[in-house]
Amino acid sequence: MISITFPDESVKQYENPLSGLDVAKSISEGLARNAVAMALNGTIVDLNHLIDHDTTLRLITTRDPEGLEIMRHSAAHVMAQAILRLYKDAKLTIGPVVEDGFYYDIDMPPVSKDDFEKIEAEMKKIVKAKLPFVRQEVPKAEALSFYRKEPYKTEMISALADGTISFYEQGEFTDLCRGPHVPHTGFIKAFKLMKISGAYWRADQTRAQLQRIYGTAFFDKKELKKHLKFIEEAKRRNHRKIGTALDLFSFHDAAPGMPFFHAKGMVVWNTLIDYWREEHRAASYVETKTPIILKRTLWEQSGHWENYRENMYFTQIDEDDYAIKPMNCPGGMLIFKTHPHSYRDLPIRAAEIGLVHRHELSGVLSGLFRVRAFHQDDAHIFMTPDQIKEEIVGTLQLVNRIYSAFGLGFHLELSTRPEKSIGTDAQWEEATEGLRSALEAYGQDYQLNEGDGAFYGPKIDAHIKDALGRTWQCGTIQLDMSLPERFDLSYIGADNEKHRPIMIHRTIYGSIERFLGILIEHFAGKLPLWLAPVQVIFLPINDELAPWANDVRVSLQETGLRMEVDDRSESLNRKIREAQLQYIPLIITLGPKEKESGAFSVRTLDGKVHHGIERDVFVKNTLAHIQNRTLDLEIFTD
Repeated sequence: MISITFPDESVKQYENPLSGLDVAKSISEGLARNAVAMALNGTIVDLNHLIDHDTTLRLITTRDPEGLEIMRHSAAHVMAQAILRLYKDAKLTIGPVVEDGFYYDIDMPPVSKDDFEKIEAEMKKIVKAKLPFVRQEVPKAEALSFYRKEPYKTEMISALADGTISFYEQGEFTDLCRGPHVPHTGFIKAFKLMKISGAYWRADQTRAQLQRIYGTAFFDKKELKKHLKFIEEAKRRNHRKIGTALDLFSFHDAAPGMPFFHAKGMVVWNTLIDYWREEHRAASYVETKTPIILKRTLWEQSGHWENYRENMYFTQIDEDDYAIKPMNCPGGMLIFKTHPHSYRDLPIRAAEIGLVHRHELSGVLSGLFRVRAFHQDDAHIFMTPDQIKEEIVGTLQLVNRIYSAFGLGFHLELSTRPEKSIGTDAQWEEATEGLRSALEAYGQDYQLNEGDGAFYGPKIDAHIKDALGRTWQCGTIQLDMSLPERFDLSYIGADNEKHRPIMIHRTIYGSIERFLGILIEHFAGKLPLWLAPVQVIFLPINDELAPWANDVRVSLQETGLRMEVDDRSESLNRKIREAQLQYIPLIITLGPKEKESGAFSVRTLDGKVHHGIERDVFVKNTLAHIQNRTLDLEIFTD
């Protein structure tokens, strides 16, 4: 007898070995139709895998996230099969699942989106045929023999440990793969090829350049339609297009991956920084600044030379090796060491808007989201062990206040020790428990992310959610007991003896460039009044009123409002339209009536027009709205 324990802790007995599909059928035909794979003792395997011993079992269906991922992996195989039917000389490499779909890297003649229709047509034939995915396991030598004419597959197999190698077949197509897969190709109900790009084999610019073809797939056509609509909305909100249209920033070949901020972009930038400084002063932080180039010896001492060197840039000065900083931490250590400290001085909360550089391959650069030079809103908190919980809770409260100013919700993740790390087991255990205890005290639910901590300590990551429902990891709180030891940091305790401080690394914006890109897409370019580069624009209805319009702007200059006058000889409707396209929150039309009364007619971005707003009321309400960092445009009541 074989005992199978289900997630609800119920147990069923079976006389003979059986497959996952057999188990599903024994429960219900509906479950059998929707089952795509199963988890045996926590390991996900094919549904036709034979069960011949007692086990726990969880059936994975079309409604489960794992089911969608497995189906998309299968769709990548179907796409590869279709391409080989159409392009006989194509050579396959790898075809993984990514966040919203899948891709396959293929050595083949260049293709374009114009070719997608015929590839999709061939994929539909394969799906319609409901070809079973059949797993085979063969010795490594046999696998090498099978792929002797496939250089990429041969290279991958050669790198694998000796033993059995798994393949999957569907019809005439065979691919090297760990699996699992859906039972047959008919499970791929809705799919679409999305884009194509170049990719180097093994991400090595000296190796062959491949065609990377992206696609997506869903179990339901409605879900695909919904996703494509989401993609179109995301394109509409693309921060690169909006940033160009609003004259905020640009990129140039003279400095790939390093943004150039224009005058209006700097207004938004400085507003973000001003708000950041305001909140940090209120939270008793001091602000520091460290050099961007530091000696190699410092990076060796910090551990970055050993653990992070491939992401760094280097130079030589007077025959000494230097590195451009990828992080601000080592400089912060040196500042702490410049003075002796007592336990009475702690905690010390030292923040820095630091310019850092990290080497990124050109193929992964993506507007403000992925750059080579960016600013981090770092802070290093030095504290005693008994201050850990209080400081982390305080940091989480600061995170909440700042994100709330932008209308951004967030969830938290606790990431534990990665494979590549520094420090002792005891240090990691103490640090991880400190974070866990603080999270419990803060009271917000969190997810556990095993093995994804920084190399020097566990961390709490804050993932914000934008208007499209996308999540972005921005803020992070990292507890570090290693760097204080490496830099021999100390303070004098109440016992008059030396003690090692505990340190927190933390960011809130994260990369300020990336955070700005997120905000642009979150607001679709319509930045709230307090953040907008131009807050008010005056539109005289004719050339005669242009001088008076400029006088009005000058008279309000002391308010600090960011104002412009459009005194071009254009029609009023055109001026209004262009101001709306620039997402200027407050558009004031100035005509003879307004000149006579001294009141304003104010148009807001929501299309509402407020007539007869007295000038002092306009100033008072607008400044209060900005002061409170209100996100809506309910400034005036009619």
